[in-house]
Amino acid sequence: MLFSRRQILQSASAAALMAQVGQNALAQAQIDNLRIVTGFAAGGTSDAMCRRVATKMGGYAKTTVVDNKTGAGGQIAIQTVKALPPDGTTLLQTPTSMLTIYPHIYKKLAYDPMVDLTPVSTGCIFDSGLAVGPMVPASVKTTADFLAWAKANPTQANFGSPAAGSTPHFIGALVGQSGGVDLKHAAYRGTQPAMLDLLGGNIPAVSGPVGDLTQHLSTGKVRILGTSGAKRSRFTPDVPTFTEQGIKNMAHSEWFAFFLPAKANPDLVNRLNAALKVALAQAEVIDGLATFGLEAQWSTPAELGDIVRRETAKWGPIVKAVGFSADV
Repeated sequence: MLFSRRQILQSASAAALMAQVGQNALAQAQIDNLRIVTGFAAGGTSDAMCRRVATKMGGYAKTTVVDNKTGAGGQIAIQTVKALPPDGTTLLQTPTSMLTIYPHIYKKLAYDPMVDLTPVSTGCIFDSGLAVGPMVPASVKTTADFLAWAKANPTQANFGSPAAGSTPHFIGALVGQSGGVDLKHAAYRGTQPAMLDLLGGNIPAVSGPVGDLTQHLSTGKVRILGTSGAKRSRFTPDVPTFTEQGIKNMAHSEWFAFFLPAKANPDLVNRLNAALKVALAQAEVIDGLATFGLEAQWSTPAELGDIVRRETAKWGPIVKAVGFSADV
């Protein structure tokens, strides 16, 4: 279910829904403190998702704080929450690739997404994009142009992403494979550190969430060459998708989603789900997420569980085709 500003401002049913949820599911006493844990640095899209939602969780908690547990490509945050009691005081927010791709690239993962976490709700959906910076000549305007440049400059043929094994990592690798170019990958602790290196001329390209890339367009130093969605992103309507540019099997979007530790009480899960539904329906949250290229999206716990299972199955053959293993 996608929320838009127009729907929120014009839909009487949405207003009635929020009133009903507020009076019923959220009528229980607030907890004192809620902590939302994310595995990525402040300033990026994952952090922005958490902070926008945190301001609207008043129906559930008196105070909500965001805790950036960076490291190991988002794994530290998941392990942190996994080890805690499922009492509703700590909520994990993570990109789904940490749950759907990592099981294919690590022989020994410190968590089992289907066992160690309880799905609560999606938070948003977004596309990734490939951006180039000052290291790449201004004449490079398309994905094909970049691949030709990379082939001619093999020592500089690399790209950064927010984490090894993340969706943007594989999108960058797939772009390289499509042109027969071995693009070397550099993993960062989030997209923003990678973008700083891009702006500084230290790396030629970054594959990351569209919203992380568009933040830097005003510098005049960044060009987005392509996006990963099935259709053009509304945040970059002038940028063609990879599919439009002739790259096959490149329609990939990703979710940020919320989870509790395993074995959370169903009533508690439903209560948090209801609070997130209200938060994600707020025009302020929708508009705030849009500035980062994120589309607010709420789901039921069961729907989120289905997304994780479906995406896990989809990424298995892709990981095999790329040939990446985090254990090598």
